[in-house]
Amino acid sequence: MIKFDKPLFITGTDTGIGKTVLSLRLMQHLFANGYAPFYLKPAQTGCADPYDTDSDAKFIYRNVAALSSADPAASVVYCFRNPKAPLFAARDEGREIDPEVIKKAVNKKMAAAKPLIIEGAGGALVPVTEGLMMADLALMLGAVPIVAARAGLGTINHTLLTIEALERRGLEAAAIVFLDGGEEPTSPGMVEENIEAIESSCGIKVAGTIGRIEDFANPMEQACPAIANLMGLLAGYFGRQETAPWIE
Repeated sequence: MIKFDKPLFITGTDTGIGKTVLSLRLMQHLFANGYAPFYLKPAQTGCADPYDTDSDAKFIYRNVAALSSADPAASVVYCFRNPKAPLFAARDEGREIDPEVIKKAVNKKMAAAKPLIIEGAGGALVPVTEGLMMADLALMLGAVPIVAARAGLGTINHTLLTIEALERRGLEAAAIVFLDGGEEPTSPGMVEENIEAIESSCGIKVAGTIGRIEDFANPMEQACPAIANLMGLLAGYFGRQETAPWIE
């Protein structure tokens, strides 16, 4: 098993890219393989509270069997009604986000979580406070980024810009995962070209693609190879050998 001594930070190339789906699949895989992960959303926007229909934490808890009776509020530090960048969603309510509050929550959860999975809001350069972007928050928390990106057209530019933004802050992503949840899947040829362009340009591996999922509580088997490959990349990142083989 991997010894996770740092939290994982799920960031994206855009909003609505599939960060929560990636977080869910990773949580499900970890529970199924003997880990005790914890999901944390430092700043949730676009929902009234952690129990709202649009709450990412509620989505995770509803679809992870081990969390079905747990309270999703435990996984949310800040929650704001308006679907905006956290800085502006907080401002709309006359509130401010204190990064130290988030840091304390992370440190508390890290004591028991194996591992702690932190999901950002929007992309890497979304403002959390004035002068503090999501990527800065990941750095402050000592977290290891995993980049969620679309599988299809446009992903080369968006993914490489995200990796560049992370690297400028001294952050190295452990992996990239493609999400392809549209009704029509991206052609295999385009996916292969996107992987080739991204990996050759930045050197970060694309673990694979998570396709459309009809039942999130019981996801299709096709979603599993990307997560198994991601675990292999995380094992390498954390300096440990994972027993699961690399799956093509």
